[in-house]
Amino acid sequence: MVTQSDARGIDAVRVAALAEERLDWRFKALPPEAWGLTVAEYLATAPTLADFGTPLLTLDAGAMAHNLRTMADWAAAAGVRLAPHGKTTMAPALWRDQLEAGAWAITLANLPQLRVARAFGVRRVLLANSLLDAAGLAWLAGELDADPEFSVSCWVDSVQGVELMDRALRAAGARRPVHVQVELGGPGGRTGARDLDAALDIARAAHAADTLRLCGLGGYEAALAKDATAAGLATVEHYLEQLAALHDLMRAEGLLDQADEVVLTAGGSAYFDQVARVLTPIARAHPDTCVVLRSGAYLVHDDGFYRSISPLVRGAEGGEPLRSAMHGWARVLSRPEDQLALLDGGKRDFPYDLGLPEPQLVRGADGPVALTGTVTALNDQHAFLRGAGDLAAVGAVVRLGLSHPCTAFDKWTLIPVLDDADGADPRVVDLVRTFF
Repeated sequence: MVTQSDARGIDAVRVAALAEERLDWRFKALPPEAWGLTVAEYLATAPTLADFGTPLLTLDAGAMAHNLRTMADWAAAAGVRLAPHGKTTMAPALWRDQLEAGAWAITLANLPQLRVARAFGVRRVLLANSLLDAAGLAWLAGELDADPEFSVSCWVDSVQGVELMDRALRAAGARRPVHVQVELGGPGGRTGARDLDAALDIARAAHAADTLRLCGLGGYEAALAKDATAAGLATVEHYLEQLAALHDLMRAEGLLDQADEVVLTAGGSAYFDQVARVLTPIARAHPDTCVVLRSGAYLVHDDGFYRSISPLVRGAEGGEPLRSAMHGWARVLSRPEDQLALLDGGKRDFPYDLGLPEPQLVRGADGPVALTGTVTALNDQHAFLRGAGDLAAVGAVVRLGLSHPCTAFDKWTLIPVLDDADGADPRVVDLVRTFF
């Protein structure tokens, strides 16, 4: 039975209980004054950014609120559902915010992430990956049997995968079938059937397996393109057209007749405008089909890769540009050469796989001051900042713009949320707990 606490798709009571966690030395950059206090008790002392050490990752409350509202409004206007990819943040409190803003489900990528979601009572999960682990499938079968309100689907991309799932679920004595979607991939991409014939063979096998229920199809177009050039957009367009064609072939063969509602899912944070344009006509023609976006980076956005490629930056209709809600903070430790400053944050603290951090400002006595220069390299615990001039003096605290939230959050178990990262003395208004 759905209770008031989980009416929005997550157990709000369990999420709220995170405020009672005791703080201590385990949390990077947290000042010793917080140790021994609960999260709620520490926030009641009205801490500011200046109370925290470096290196540090922070979130901006205003930017996140803007992004949350902007994406929810865009999805509603486009006629698509939103199942944000929870692996980006692995933060149940942020999942709660997304669900309360209208998200239909939470997307996850593997079994450990699914277990975190269940620990916080997430009721509808899209697992955008195959699940072939026999022990994991036995656990999942137990979760489904114990909770009739829990809904989960995962991907299959081979007949062998269907057979392995069926065998494991039979051995586990599963009573409820596991919902699956056929995953379509593409040449040079990640997982997924490489052509329509192979995808149809998988669909037929899943349809015939008593332990499974074929409920749709999906894939990930951003595995095939990494930019918004004409060639990149054409590659995405072709892939989405193939996904639409697969839907029609599966429907014509009666392979979607097991689904109460057919899920057609695609879309990360880079090409969701194309996903909506190509796939929503299917949902309009077939009322039992819903198009689901799995965008993960929109809530936090960035000052790098997603800033350059987001449809809402490129001018997609119906939405304002997203704002970067994450920043790195690092202190100048050394000026060993005239144009070189060494900062105390590195690969263990900040993302670097989709671009190096960008210097933005220095915290001065009279407020923030714009900073130029370039981060040219990261070591494990150091950043090489060149060309910043005298503002990057020893002891100065530099704010860094970051690229790729997915590889920022996994380095931090507790992340301060600032009321305004551009302010003269930002106040810490929340602490976001992650579970990686």
